[in-house]
Amino acid sequence: MSPIEILKTFNSCYVNIQAIAQDENWLLLIADKKIDPEAATHLGDVLHYLNEAMDCVEEIVEVKFNQESES
Repeated sequence: MSPIEILKTFNSCYVNIQAIAQDENWLLLIADKKIDPEAATHLGDVLHYLNEAMDCVEEIVEVKFNQESES
């Protein structure tokens, strides 16, 4: 898998997880305390760390793109 493919996959995951975090059913599960309230914190952590990983891969993609542009 190339760095750009990894970045696209991470981005897709991020969008999907963000959709869950904003989903009415997810929010109701938390509000009604049907699941551990820390689940919201864990989901936020997942988004944070996924974003951090995306930033790292994005740097590699940018460097590779810049190298190819200079050629």
